[in-house]
Amino acid sequence: MSKKYFGTDGIRGKVNKGNINGEMFFKFGLAAGTYFKNLKKNKQTAIIAKDTRLSGYTLEPALVSGLASAGMNVYTLGPLPTNGLAMLTKKMKANMGIMITASHNPYYDNGLKLFGPDGLKLSDKIEKKIEKLIDSKIILNLSKPNALGRVKRLEHANDEYIKILKRNFPNNFSLKGIKIAIDCANGAGYKSGPKLLKLLGAKVYKIGTSPNGLNINYNCGSTNPNKIKYLVKKHKANIGISLDGDADRIILCDEKGNIVDGDQIIAMLATRWKKKKILKGGVIGTLMSNYGLQKYLKDNGIKFIRANVGDRYVKEKMQKYKFNLGGEQSGHIILGKFATTGDGLLVALEVLFSMRKGKKASELFNIFKSTPQILENVIVKDKTIINSPKCKKAIKKASKLIKNHGRMLVRKSGTESKIRIMGESNNKLLLHKCINLVRRSIK
Repeated sequence: MSKKYFGTDGIRGKVNKGNINGEMFFKFGLAAGTYFKNLKKNKQTAIIAKDTRLSGYTLEPALVSGLASAGMNVYTLGPLPTNGLAMLTKKMKANMGIMITASHNPYYDNGLKLFGPDGLKLSDKIEKKIEKLIDSKIILNLSKPNALGRVKRLEHANDEYIKILKRNFPNNFSLKGIKIAIDCANGAGYKSGPKLLKLLGAKVYKIGTSPNGLNINYNCGSTNPNKIKYLVKKHKANIGISLDGDADRIILCDEKGNIVDGDQIIAMLATRWKKKKILKGGVIGTLMSNYGLQKYLKDNGIKFIRANVGDRYVKEKMQKYKFNLGGEQSGHIILGKFATTGDGLLVALEVLFSMRKGKKASELFNIFKSTPQILENVIVKDKTIINSPKCKKAIKKASKLIKNHGRMLVRKSGTESKIRIMGESNNKLLLHKCINLVRRSIK
């Protein structure tokens, strides 16, 4: 049974359309609070963080009201990277953590990511239970006046998050003498990103650190790497770091201006960790991971397993196979040694730790040749068009044509009203032909 409200990474959509409005956020809060409260039959604690979207000012109070109405005590943290919320949920021994964000989406979208007390994203099973509560007579779960939850603002969440990140590295770890360009996407990492790097001694050149509620991810961040490329070249930086709206993704740029995607970062980390004998099992990628990454890891004796798209599914497979490294081409990378979900700043620190003895970023990356890949995102009104006879026929034909020359993957986006068409092949003419064949069947 498919989920009604939750997608591949929480709940996401256009503000004041569908499920992204104050009324529904109250219901989400009441249902999630009721679920966790029922586990122990006493007052529980939830913590809430958000990115910098204007809509956060309306959605957060509705969510808080729902949680407090269920009898949960609530702590609000303000703008904070998603993994910062996950880490603090665990540290504060809260029953749940909720991140109000639409990640890399434009400002007019928003959503929720839910975490359990272990700092892990909630499973499909728990999300379905919360959905069931939403669709039941949810109003029956309102607490009595004397059992309502209390709400408190915590002012120094970013400082606590930075302390946790730094504790994962030696006390003498210094970035003195290293010039770093960082694009914070006008999002949740706009405070903690530059502050962390400066505390470690780096010379920091920053953009995307002036959020106004409407400019999150707008022509900046990990989905627009040209910005970080320009900043690196302008200041002759040693490396460039580009985050997304909730700072759980990272795209890098080396000192020569070459963009480094998630697959190349994973390859570098896997190689380094294997050499240092800290890599456990192998690497978890996704259906979207480049074939070149798969081949490189295999050639170097590193196991590679694909999961469904979404860092939650990557983490689930990491747990299943006891691997400690996984991620996506988009820059969601999970360092299982340190974290339970993707964290752009944590990955950046691990990369920078590798550079501390004078090694250049260009020497660390581009260690495998990517198989040419085309990804097209087709905006649709109804994502079920992928199941139409016309579309199915086109996908079958394209897959048959590219067989033995590459691969095709056509799927519904879990977070947007889009059909994603991905193809990989060294035969570029064939690749374009197959992509076009599928695209025409959708439009």
